[in-house]
Amino acid sequence: MAEIVATGLGCVSAAGGSVDAATAAMLAGARAPRPPRRFALGLGRSLPVFEIDSDLVDETAARLERAGAACASPPSEWFRTSRLAALAACEALAHAGLDAGKLRAAGAGVVVGTTVGCTMNDEAFYRAWYQGRMPQALPALRQLANNPALHLAGLFGLRGPAATIANACSSGADAIGLGMAWLESGRCDLVLAGGSDELSRLTCLGFASLMIASDKPCRPFDLERDGLNLGEGAGMVVLETRAALERRRGPRPLARLLGFGTAADAHHATAPHPEGKGLKRAIDQALARAGCTAARIGFVNAHGTSTRDNDRVEGRVLKQVLAEGTPVVSTKAYTGHTLGAAGAIEAVFTVRALQDRRLPATAGFATPDPECAIVPTRRAVVIDAEIALSTSLAFGGNNSVLLFGRA
Repeated sequence: MAEIVATGLGCVSAAGGSVDAATAAMLAGARAPRPPRRFALGLGRSLPVFEIDSDLVDETAARLERAGAACASPPSEWFRTSRLAALAACEALAHAGLDAGKLRAAGAGVVVGTTVGCTMNDEAFYRAWYQGRMPQALPALRQLANNPALHLAGLFGLRGPAATIANACSSGADAIGLGMAWLESGRCDLVLAGGSDELSRLTCLGFASLMIASDKPCRPFDLERDGLNLGEGAGMVVLETRAALERRRGPRPLARLLGFGTAADAHHATAPHPEGKGLKRAIDQALARAGCTAARIGFVNAHGTSTRDNDRVEGRVLKQVLAEGTPVVSTKAYTGHTLGAAGAIEAVFTVRALQDRRLPATAGFATPDPECAIVPTRRAVVIDAEIALSTSLAFGGNNSVLLFGRA
C-alpha cells in the first residue's frame, strides 16, 4: 500500500492568519471570542463567535498573485468561504514548494469539505423572493461559481479528481480521508485536501435555536460547559505519495497519514450515540489501516465542542481506547467550531504538534467532569509522540478520524 505523506500545511482561523500565527497564539493561551461584527443576530443577548478579521480576508488577491493563480474574477466578488479556502491553499502549496505551474503539470486532485459553504449569505435575496419581488439572480449564479473544490481547481489548474464534501462537522476530515483514498488507488499522486466554512447570521441563529450556543467563551470538557461558540476558517493539507514526492524532489515530509476511519451512529439527527459506537468503530478502522494499536497513540486533538452530549460521549470513548495519561486537547477553544472546516483545521494543528512536540492548554477548561472521564490539557505541555489522532463527530451521527505519524 502506498505511503501517504503530508508536505504542506495551510490554515486561516480566528486563532491566526497562518499556521505559525495560530500555533503561537494557542501555545500562549490567547483567544478572543466576541460578538459578530459583519451581521447582527437580534437575539437580545450576545453570542460570542470566533470571527476572522476582514483585513486578513482582504489579503486574498495578493496571496493568489504570489502563488501564480489564475483568477477569472476579483476575489472581492467571491463568497467568503472561497476566499478562506484560497488563503489556506496558498499557504499549504507554498509550504510544499508548489506553485500553479507545477500543479498543472502534476494533474493534482482537490477535495474540500464544507457545511455552510456559500449557501447562507444571501438572506436579502430570499427575503425579496418570499415577499413576491423578483430579485436579480446574481446570488444564485455566484453560488454556482463558488463550489469550493472546483473554485480551487480553476485557480491552480488542478486537473485531477475534484470533489466537494458536505457531511456536517466531519466534512474536513472526510475530505482528507477521500484524498488519501485517491492516492492509494492511483487516481493521482498529489492532492490538495481540506475544509472551509464561513460564519453567517442564519447559522448562528440555527445553533442558538438548538440551545447549544453558549453566551460565554466555550469550555471543552469542563464541568460547567454550556455550549459551543461558532467560528470560521479554512485548513488545507498537501498530500502526496512518498514515491511522487521523491520524483519531484520536494521538501522533507511533515508527517505520514497513517489511517482514516469513518462510521455512522445511525442513531439521531443531532445527538451522538450515547455509547459512542460509531466513533469507536472509526478509531478501530484507522488503527487497522495503520497496523498499530491504540496504545501507540501519543495524543489526541479531540472534537471537543463544549456541548454537554458530545464531550461526554467522546470523552468516554477516548478513556476506553487510550493508554492512561495520554494527552487530549480541544483546539476549538481557540478557533470556535468551524463546522465543515473543523476536521481539516484540527488535522493541520495535529501535524504541527507532532512536529513541534508541544500541545496547547485547552483554554477555558477548569473543572473536570466525571461524566467525560478524561481531563484535557490544563497548560501547554511538551510531548514525545510518534502517532496522533484527530477526531471529528458530526450532526447526523457521522464519526471520522485521522491518524498521523511523525515523518
